Amino acid sequence: MTIQQISVFLENRAGQLAEITTILADSQINMRALHIAETSDYGVLRMIVDKPQKAASLLLEHGFILSMTAVLAVTVPDEPGALGKILTLLARENMDVEYVYSVFGQVQGRACMIFRVADFKRLAALLEENGMPPARREELGVQEERKGED
Repeated sequence: MTIQQISVFLENRAGQLAEITTILADSQINMRALHIAETSDYGVLRMIVDKPQKAASLLLEHGFILSMTAVLAVTVPDEPGALGKILTLLARENMDVEYVYSVFGQVQGRACMIFRVADFKRLAALLEENGMPPARREELGVQEERKGED
């Protein structure tokens, strides 16, 4: 149901994002989604990759500070108002959204959004009840890895 997101702490200096993407590319790790939140002093890069454990290990080896967080991927029709319907449903249920961002491209012809909420099981059940099932890892091309696997 959930997928692993990597959040990397970034100093505001030129080249950090290029360094991260090069490390991942050199190890044949493909990015599926990314979001950067920033302040004047630092930023946080949130990303979904196809090999999350391998990516996290590599970035840690290169001295980056990161965390892994569970998020939920939700496919929505690629049409005006589709995301609004989901957000209205969550508001009606009094569910707070910590953040949301989109996945590169489409999943089976549908847009795909990454949601961070406090209660993933409740969100998944609510979406299922309303005909909007969460995306599966396989649909995003994301592996379920265990520590130590490549």
